[in-house]
Amino acid sequence: MTSSQSREVAADVVVIGAGAAGVCAAIAAAKAGARTVLVDAGPMPGGELLTGMAVDGALNARGEWILGGVGRELFDECERLGGYIGPLNDWRLIWYVCFDPEVMKLAVARLLDKYGVSLLLHSMMYEAQSHDGRVQAVRLLNKSGTVRVTAPCFVDASGDGDLAVLAGAGFDLGGPGGEFQPLSMMFRMSGVDTDALLDYLCCAPENFALGESDAIRGGRSDAQIAQEVRRQGQPTVFIKGDGPLLAQAIERGAMYPTALIMIQPTSASRREVCLNSTRVANVNALETGALSAVLGPLAGQIEMGVDFMRGNVPGFESAVFSGMAPRIGIRETRRIHGEETLSEQDVLQAGKSDRGIGKGSHHVDIHQAGAGQVRIPVRDGGSYDVPWGCLVPRGLSNVILAGRCISADRAAHGSVRVMGPCMAMGQAAGTAAALLAGGDWAGDVRRVDVAQLRSRLSGDGAILAGTH
Repeated sequence: MTSSQSREVAADVVVIGAGAAGVCAAIAAAKAGARTVLVDAGPMPGGELLTGMAVDGALNARGEWILGGVGRELFDECERLGGYIGPLNDWRLIWYVCFDPEVMKLAVARLLDKYGVSLLLHSMMYEAQSHDGRVQAVRLLNKSGTVRVTAPCFVDASGDGDLAVLAGAGFDLGGPGGEFQPLSMMFRMSGVDTDALLDYLCCAPENFALGESDAIRGGRSDAQIAQEVRRQGQPTVFIKGDGPLLAQAIERGAMYPTALIMIQPTSASRREVCLNSTRVANVNALETGALSAVLGPLAGQIEMGVDFMRGNVPGFESAVFSGMAPRIGIRETRRIHGEETLSEQDVLQAGKSDRGIGKGSHHVDIHQAGAGQVRIPVRDGGSYDVPWGCLVPRGLSNVILAGRCISADRAAHGSVRVMGPCMAMGQAAGTAAALLAGGDWAGDVRRVDVAQLRSRLSGDGAILAGTH
């Protein structure tokens, strides 16, 4: 590669990673007036927003919205384009927000364009040029050659903490015994008869995960909760791995071992749902060969899952496979060491903080090999605050974390990794990055006045107080 194939790009804020956190970070930074470059190795911004998976952690288990600002603006754009279903109670542990992932592709692209975010897709970051804990530039490789991108402030929304690690940050990786939560591939089926599915739920509630938290159960029996799901009228159910239907199928080899089959709506017009059930555990997704090798087994599980649903679950008899996620879903890799660390107790006790820059509400959710899964709800169906210091990598002065690579212990990470809090963190990171790039707080992430940042975020629609 010759020098003529290299070029320089100057920005105010560079965001690495165009998943849910990175998209929200880039939009927030651009809305705050920063020249913003959003970098991703893939062909399309949006990450897990495009897989069919609903957004968990945007509401708490009481049904209170805890995500505002840029995240809600994305939902509003999706609604304008005709692809928004809205918040639904899973009548198990949580509320989530459902939408059509095909329409979300448009919504993400339209908002990034509306606010003038410069995209560098198909571009792999391979180097961070830093000195004394300050990143001056990142180097990218794409088909045009190499690109050196400079900025006074960077947001690491890579999911794996790639930028922070290249700049020298420390991290924890996976579980204490070297284990990793399973990799998964979302898939979709259309032509589902929702009435038949919900009738089956009411006839055989023993096959479904219901009322796993007191906040959701509210003293009801499984049969009563099944009726509540029926009244909601949406295909929002979880077939449980230890229920007779799925357990017997796993035992006879008609289904792969899994803790749950999640079913969530993606399109009323197509009568389509997303299913989350596939899993290959204990693969280090930082090892590209190992990650790539999982695609075949996951595809095989999807084929088996489609056959199982069509042959065993009322409402799916005439349903057809209609799509799969554009990439393998990764639950955990690195957790960067930050100035503060979100703890399991912070999450489970619905901890609040005057340094909070966003909220989470998802249960502690640690998927394991086979049918194993840890699910522990947040106290009283409430929410917890994510402190600013969890976004500040120890030893770095101009890098902000957003998304599943933030500083958290493994249990807390099992909650905060989902899209709702990732979007909230993205808005906080992008807003702070724009202010730092403009000269606030001497351009040092460790000197951010969190009270000022919280005031700015609240003014921009973020929800930082007033909820359980």
